[in-house]
Amino acid sequence: MVCCGYLVRASAVFLLAGCPELGWAADGPAAEVVWWLWPLALFVMCFVLGMIAVPAGVGGGVLFVPIVSGFFPFHLDFVRGAGLLVALASAVAAGPGLLRAGLADLRLALPLALLASASSIVGALVGLALPPSLVQTALGVTILCIVALMWLAKKSEFPQVGQTDALAAALRINGIFYDAVHRREIAWQVHRTPLGLVLFVGIGMLAGLFGLGAGWANVPALNLVMGVPLRLSAGSSGFILSIVDSSAAWVYINKGAVLAIIAAPSVVGMMLGAFIGARLLKIIKASTIRKLVIALLLAAGVRALAKGLGLWN
Repeated sequence: MVCCGYLVRASAVFLLAGCPELGWAADGPAAEVVWWLWPLALFVMCFVLGMIAVPAGVGGGVLFVPIVSGFFPFHLDFVRGAGLLVALASAVAAGPGLLRAGLADLRLALPLALLASASSIVGALVGLALPPSLVQTALGVTILCIVALMWLAKKSEFPQVGQTDALAAALRINGIFYDAVHRREIAWQVHRTPLGLVLFVGIGMLAGLFGLGAGWANVPALNLVMGVPLRLSAGSSGFILSIVDSSAAWVYINKGAVLAIIAAPSVVGMMLGAFIGARLLKIIKASTIRKLVIALLLAAGVRALAKGLGLWN
C-alpha cells in the first residue's frame, strides 16, 4: 500500500511539476496548486458529466476528452487514454445486460466492430505520433462537427427498410427483438451495409485518434444509414463500443499514455455519476439535457480549437 501510494504521488508530481513533455511549464499555475486538488476536481467533474451523459444518450468519452483537455492542465495524450477507459468502463458494464435483454445483436455488431476496432488501432497509433497541437486543433474541429450533427440529426424509432442488400443477406444481418415500450416483437433488417461498414471504419479511426469513444456516431450510423430500429441501435452501439475502445486503449497503455492518477478518478466519477443519471432520466426531459450537452460541447470545441491554434493557452 505504501508503494502504491508512493507511485501515485510520484506520478502526480511528475505530471504537475513541470515536465515539458507533458505540456506544462514548471512556473505555470500548476506549480502553485496542491497536487491532489487536480484529481479531486477531475473526479467531481466526471461525476457531473456522468449524470449528464446518460439522460442525453451520449457516451462519457465525447464529453470527457474535449472538456478535460481544454480546461485541465493535463497533456492531451494522457487525456485521450483516460477518455477511452472512461467510455470503455460504461460500455463493458452495460454490454452483458444489453445482450441478455435482446437490445444488442451479435450478427449486426460483430462485422462493424471488427472493422472499427482495427481502424481504431491505426487511429491511436497515428494520434500518438502527431504533434499535440495538431491533434488539439483537429479535436476542436471534430467536436464542433459533432455539435452540428447532434443539432441537425433526426432519429427514427422504426426506420423503413424496403429491401435488404446482398451483403446484409449474406451475413444474415436481420432478426426480431422485443420492444418493452410498445410491448411487441419488432422484425428488422438493414440496408446500405457497404456504406455502413465504410462509416464504421471512419468512426473507429476517430475513436482511436481522439479517445472519444464512438457512441456519438454509432447510433446515427446504425439508425439513419443502415435502418436499424433506434433502441436496437443504442444497445448494439454499446456492445460495439466495448470492442472498439478496448482495442484502442491497449495502444495507449502500451505507449505509456495512461496514468492512474488521471484515469482512476475519471472512471470512478463517471460510473458513479451514471448511476445518478439513470435515475434522473425518469424525471428530466431528455431534450433539456441534450441542449445542455450541445452547449458544453460547443464551449469545449471552441476552447480546444483555440488552444490548438495557440490563441488561448
